Amino acid sequence: MKLSISAIAATVQLCAGYVAQPRSNDAKCDSTTVAILGGGMAGITAAQALTNASIHDFVILEYRDEIGGRVRKTNFGKQENGDPFVIEFGANWLQGVGSETTENPVWTLAKKYDLINHYSNYSSIRTYNETGAVDYTHLLDEYEDKYELAAQEAGTILTQNLQDMTARSGLSLAGWKPSKSDMAAQAVEWWEWDWEDAFSPETSSFVFGAAGENLTFNQFGEDNNLVMDPRGYAQIIKGEASTFLEENDNRLRLNTQITDVEYNDNGVTIHNSDGSCVSAAYAICTFSLGVLQSEAVKFQPELPHWKQTAIEKFNMGTYTKIFMQFDETFWPTDTEYFLYASPTRRGYYPVWQSLSTEGFLPGSNIIFVTVVSEEAYRVERQSNEETKQEMLEVLREMFPDVDVPEPTAFIYPRWTEEPWAHGSYSNWPAGTTLEMHQNLRANADRLWFAGEATSAPYFGFLHGAWFEGRDAGEQVAALLQDRCANLEGSESCGARDHYNPLHGTSPVDDYTIANGWPVSSIDGSSTSSSE
Repeated sequence: MKLSISAIAATVQLCAGYVAQPRSNDAKCDSTTVAILGGGMAGITAAQALTNASIHDFVILEYRDEIGGRVRKTNFGKQENGDPFVIEFGANWLQGVGSETTENPVWTLAKKYDLINHYSNYSSIRTYNETGAVDYTHLLDEYEDKYELAAQEAGTILTQNLQDMTARSGLSLAGWKPSKSDMAAQAVEWWEWDWEDAFSPETSSFVFGAAGENLTFNQFGEDNNLVMDPRGYAQIIKGEASTFLEENDNRLRLNTQITDVEYNDNGVTIHNSDGSCVSAAYAICTFSLGVLQSEAVKFQPELPHWKQTAIEKFNMGTYTKIFMQFDETFWPTDTEYFLYASPTRRGYYPVWQSLSTEGFLPGSNIIFVTVVSEEAYRVERQSNEETKQEMLEVLREMFPDVDVPEPTAFIYPRWTEEPWAHGSYSNWPAGTTLEMHQNLRANADRLWFAGEATSAPYFGFLHGAWFEGRDAGEQVAALLQDRCANLEGSESCGARDHYNPLHGTSPVDDYTIANGWPVSSIDGSSTSSSE
């Protein structure tokens, strides 16, 4: 039986005998045991973990009018029947699919809710430059050969506790050293690195960039599937929420903008823009790294210096997909990807993807291009019309024998301008240790943190948010019930450790479940980042 907050707020007694009490200056606030700040994958999974531990007294505070967070769909264009298509502004792929031994939990949810998706074939690619179709696919093979050597070296650095470097340095030492004027090679590198990380090799960690990719694809499977479900990718999050939230459940509060978070070792109080507030014994903050960096929410007292340092150390990337629909599909329908090498600018509308290809939305006449980092920020600052005309110019270079028309529909998000996101997903910068990342994860008194950014092995991935939400929920539940949490077969007791002062590297002994790292990735098993 699910009880309302008002019925149990003053008297709820948990297994450990803890009774949630409002702080003296919060008598007018709604009282709950756990406040969950954000209703994305991490927030909903944290709530589910609390429910599984028989803790039902929680409140989820969500800025938007629906749950899902950066898993966000929108209507676009028109189908033949006049209805719009549904496209994904945010997360779009099921990444790491196909293992027969260890299944990605997001793939498990996709199957559970019959999420419509299709294999995304990265080998289905044609290459172009400003003169039209030009075959430089041999560079794709060359990069992948060099990257295999680089990944092995990254694994050695990780397991031997050596100094990290930029991905640029690691790739160069492995033999991938494209000239700045070789724009075909620059486009290939963008496709292979920037398209995944939302940052260039110059700023990305060599060790953790390689480890993050290997841990996902070596452990869960090599395939990626594109989601095209008219219910939206967030259906898996909404579906899981429906297993513990009833319709109109007052534990889910949408359209709630958090402005201030007060915390100490007795509890947490959350203040909202509408004047309401919530007093909780514990809070789990699932704000994006971008929101934490923006200081859109004030913390009282200020977060500890070690925490602030970790927040500012990591990068929040912007990954922008720009969609066009035409009256016809004038590009090859037997190909999924089209790689464009600008003659002058690296990352200038480089990767185009057809949704008119068989298996996706055939006949939709929809194609989209992705930009990241500085190019993403640039298109955010300019008008839709300016961006559209730039894209049309590129398409006319790619297909010089085609009279490329004006699109019938055009749209793209501006992620850094979204006050609840301030970007798309996190990236691990060069020279940043696991100890520093653990400081990003670690709690400040009774304020806990979760999200894709707090996942050491899966940062930037949706399954990273799933794991972190589950772990934070289980650990808070264990604290409330005066026990240790059982995480992946290992016990975690009490608060999360943080490191102060920091050191130049993190000893192998730091790579533990308690610090959010899969033990099997260090002990020589098949998920090792050295493979």
